[in-house]
Amino acid sequence: MSDEKIPFLDLVTVHRGLEEEFVQILRKALSTAGFIGGPMVQGFEQDFAQFCESRACVGVGSGTDALRFALIAAGIRPGDIVVTVPNTFIATTEAISQAGGTPDFVDIDERTYTIDPVKLRQYLETQCAWNPTLKRAFHNRSGKPVAAAVPVHLYGQMADMDPILALADEFNLKVVEDACQAQGAEYFSQKDHQWHTAGSMGHAAAFSFYPGKNLGACGEAGAVTTNEEPIAQICRLLRDHGQSKKYCHDMEGYNGRLDAIQAGFLRVKLGRLKAWNEQRREIAERYHKLFAGAEALLTLPHQPEGSRSVYHLYVVRVADRAGLQKRLDQAGIGTGIHYPTALHLTKAYEGLGFCVGDFPVAERASAEVLSLPMFPELTGRQQERVVSEVIKACKCR
Repeated sequence: MSDEKIPFLDLVTVHRGLEEEFVQILRKALSTAGFIGGPMVQGFEQDFAQFCESRACVGVGSGTDALRFALIAAGIRPGDIVVTVPNTFIATTEAISQAGGTPDFVDIDERTYTIDPVKLRQYLETQCAWNPTLKRAFHNRSGKPVAAAVPVHLYGQMADMDPILALADEFNLKVVEDACQAQGAEYFSQKDHQWHTAGSMGHAAAFSFYPGKNLGACGEAGAVTTNEEPIAQICRLLRDHGQSKKYCHDMEGYNGRLDAIQAGFLRVKLGRLKAWNEQRREIAERYHKLFAGAEALLTLPHQPEGSRSVYHLYVVRVADRAGLQKRLDQAGIGTGIHYPTALHLTKAYEGLGFCVGDFPVAERASAEVLSLPMFPELTGRQQERVVSEVIKACKCR
């Protein structure tokens, strides 16, 4: 067995190659004292909006800020229900709660792990009643209005947006994309007969630039994208204590600004993102080929026709996840689990009254998914060893 350790994620190599450009950004910030807002933030916002094919981008302090601000700006009010999925990071539901909403869940598609539009329709038609006067669906059990849906673009792949947006039109829902894992992912809309980039299809979208993302800062950072200028304007107010200008507070807001230095770093990396995403696709395709013939041992990622994933993660599914992860750890191969517990079963949401079995697809997935090493610099030789160890471990079950 090779002594080489293969990390789950390599954030050292990529930054080593960008060091000189980053140093120039630091020097510029130090020489101008431009630490908050200013040209570096505005430049990144313009470039990222163009990258996402959206009209506006608002840089903020984190992905959680982005989703919270987008929901508030889209009109979520205290008591509103916002529907999402159970298999996501808790920031998704935290943002809903912090915007004043109540999170509720529908189950996921068995193959893509994104929200199942069929189950979303069932939820709206069987668990809710339509009020034609108010033009809103009301949840039967709680009596609360259902105001929005947050489809989570998971592992680098977009949710099935056409039917989601059709349901939003039918039931008067706002749609805020959780695109925190999907910078650059694409979806072919049968309705529009064209490809769309993550962050351009909903009323708004939230992005995280946590360091491990496909586009990652060197610290915390996030952004809202939208095609609706009123949403963008409210997000600009919310990120800066509600200020339209210094000491003119149009509303109560938050301290959720994007640091100028992080914006500068992100702008440098954004110029390379398409190439990095293409490298991830090539790595995923190599994994697919190396795993050919092993489909009886594990489930590989599924990319539907009409989807272009950016493979933020390469996630397989096995019955004995703990055994496989232990074997890979012993072999010096890093892995991750995204995510080990469906949110409706976490202690934080005991008060919502959910039970085991309420969302069986998400529950099964949470017990079996395992993320293998995935980063642009991953070599073919490293992948061959990862696959060899995975197959050996699975055959030993």
